[in-house]
Amino acid sequence: MSLHAPAVASAHVDTFARDGLPAEGALPQFSYHGLDVEIPDQLNAATFLFARAMANGHGGRPMLRSRAQTLTYQEADAATSAIAAHLTRTLGLQPGNRVLLRGGNSIDLALAWLGAVKAGLIAVATMPLLRAKELHEVVNKGQIAHAMCADALLDELVKTKAESVVLQHVVPLSAFTVPSAQISDANVLCKTSADDIAMMAFTSGTTGTPKAALHTHRDLIAACAAWPVHVLRMTADDIVMGSPPLAFTFGLGGLLLFPMWSGASVYFHDKPYTPETMIDAVHAQGATIAVTAPTFYRQMLPFAHARGIARLRACVSAGEALPDSTRTLWREATGIEMLDGIGATELFHIFISSANADVRPGAIGKVVPGYEAKVVDDAGNELPRGAVGKLAVRGCTGCKYLDDARQAKYVKDGWNYPGDAFSQDEAGYFYYQARTDDMIITSGYNVGAPEVEEALLAHASVAECGVIGKPDADRGMIVKAFIVVRPTATADAALVKTLQDHVKAKLAPYKYPREIEFVAMLPRTETGKLQRFRLRADEKGSQ
Repeated sequence: MSLHAPAVASAHVDTFARDGLPAEGALPQFSYHGLDVEIPDQLNAATFLFARAMANGHGGRPMLRSRAQTLTYQEADAATSAIAAHLTRTLGLQPGNRVLLRGGNSIDLALAWLGAVKAGLIAVATMPLLRAKELHEVVNKGQIAHAMCADALLDELVKTKAESVVLQHVVPLSAFTVPSAQISDANVLCKTSADDIAMMAFTSGTTGTPKAALHTHRDLIAACAAWPVHVLRMTADDIVMGSPPLAFTFGLGGLLLFPMWSGASVYFHDKPYTPETMIDAVHAQGATIAVTAPTFYRQMLPFAHARGIARLRACVSAGEALPDSTRTLWREATGIEMLDGIGATELFHIFISSANADVRPGAIGKVVPGYEAKVVDDAGNELPRGAVGKLAVRGCTGCKYLDDARQAKYVKDGWNYPGDAFSQDEAGYFYYQARTDDMIITSGYNVGAPEVEEALLAHASVAECGVIGKPDADRGMIVKAFIVVRPTATADAALVKTLQDHVKAKLAPYKYPREIEFVAMLPRTETGKLQRFRLRADEKGSQ
């Protein structure tokens, strides 16, 4: 398959994104083995998902829920067509134009995203907490002239527009809010090629400068037929809720596209969740599937203990490594075995995971149908089972950076290299070790930061922790831990000694943190990922 010469002619009048695709030889190899779906060469992902819902008899079922409003699939389909018509007929946007979307998770934002894609535009959802400088970088990278923004978040985008020669129009999302009784049934299907770009996803910044990952309409439908079908097994009776922003591909898949594939419904809260309000919403909305990060599940534990989990049946964890201690505590509190998984913005969603019956302690899971994966050395040679090396993945989605030299680092010989160190056992289970840039080499030994973090989190005094390698003249590096203690603990020298002994009792002695620093909070991305690179930078700056 060639993205540069699609089987069906591109519908994009504006070819900026296609022109910015990696060269043919720098693209990953794609395959669709294991997917039970026929993906037509002429495809619009938003229109396809709505048509699938109607064909399966879900038109009258709730699709989008909030405390103030519920829209059925039929109503949402008509609303997104009305938005697409406004964007193209009133505002004059053409297929291939990029549209920046800014807002918290809401029905309005979901409709805007689907309407833009339905119109053949390229949706560029951005994290709500980005400031003008960061938005300016996104606008410049994506050459984005139009934006749709939640009213409450307009200020920073207006500042961006004032300083930008690229961004020309900022429209409040409220301008597209149409009462269901007045929704137009406008038919504005854009007959995009399956290989036209549908969205541009900016990486969430765990390692510094964000990159723009491109995903086609084909990518989105292939992802819908992979992990959610074979592992999550969502049904039309499910009500899904969660905290990942729709600007994060983990959230876009879990809280919009995958429910649409299944005919399920999604509940959007009116403000960002706290651990307590998420448990409140589980009860109030009858949610059956929760989607969030490991840290958030850990923070929800006391509320789950106190109130129970009502109808909740599945809990999806991704975005960062899931410590076994968190998995165990959640299972003991709720009776639910978490669905762990590893994915990447560059591959859209989860590609290694296991369903409940197949969970193995310590393992993330097996490769998801639709993908293949292996553990390799620096030269790309597959390593023996049990050896630690770099993870390489390929399948139905893959990395396509927009005009970025870092493509050559991510894709080699058709394989995607997400930057993770893994091992694989004889049964095919993959075991996460660390980000490859989070491996600590101390006195010749390799130590994975997440392994030490997991051991520390098993201690009752530790609420959160982050581990890095600190340069050391004698050992090359030493293991250093930054720890947020629980309110009942005293952060003193005695606790340092206690925690060091605790790790020594759980892991090989060379893995214990020779240095511990107590902090009030840890640097995280808006999606909850620990930013170890910031800990390393702060440590370097303090020396």
